[in-house]
Amino acid sequence: MEERKPLLEVRDIVKRFGGLVAVNRVSMEVYPGEVVALLGDNGAGKSTLIKVISGVYRPDEGRIFFEGKEVKIQNPMDAIRLGIETIYQDLALAENLNVYSNIFLGREKLKKWLGLVSVLDHDYMLEESRKILDRLGIEIASLKSKIKNLSGGQRQSVAISRSIYWNAKLLIMDEPTAALGVAEQRKVLDLIRTLREQGVAIIIISHQLYDVFQVADRMVVLRRGEKVGERLREETTPEEITSLIIGAELVEEDRRA
Repeated sequence: MEERKPLLEVRDIVKRFGGLVAVNRVSMEVYPGEVVALLGDNGAGKSTLIKVISGVYRPDEGRIFFEGKEVKIQNPMDAIRLGIETIYQDLALAENLNVYSNIFLGREKLKKWLGLVSVLDHDYMLEESRKILDRLGIEIASLKSKIKNLSGGQRQSVAISRSIYWNAKLLIMDEPTAALGVAEQRKVLDLIRTLREQGVAIIIISHQLYDVFQVADRMVVLRRGEKVGERLREETTPEEITSLIIGAELVEEDRRA
């Protein structure tokens, strides 16, 4: 039987800001078609770690491997070229443009008009956008609707669709269900499951443990910049994960002091 190999592997990543060690020798792997939750309290190092993986920060120490090869991710474009896409809470969508224009934002399809002038190929972008939304089971009444007129969940879906259309192999999602109603949260979680079934690897940062236990295969917990635990979903409980996040043993020591 062929050994399953990680899509992403980070080894002993260290990131410092002056005298502060934000991430201290953290290692983790993500496999194709796996959802890994990156958990921890505010200041635990989660955002710093994903910014190292996505090229926003350069690590001070450590190594990153993608598809079995060591890579140097110097900037976000390096990450995107590898197939690593990050969806932050602000989603980076152009609110005054419509759905299909956002999916092709910065990578617009052009065609020749009268054989001379390059113009936007709206029909092509509309059709391709409809295909990717259908593939992911996303329902938006009109792809000509402006982003500002969509719900929070629909906006999240457009941002995800854009990444998948451009061949993301690893999707990093920062608080994907924050500020969404219950029905919209459920749709986003269903979309994460669909992506997993289609072989996309996902790192999800979330404070919503209920959501995490709905979709994550594995959970990695950071505290004060260090990895303090890693659990398979079926082998842990929300109570255990919470104790890892807050450092239950530290709380007990404080009570005894």
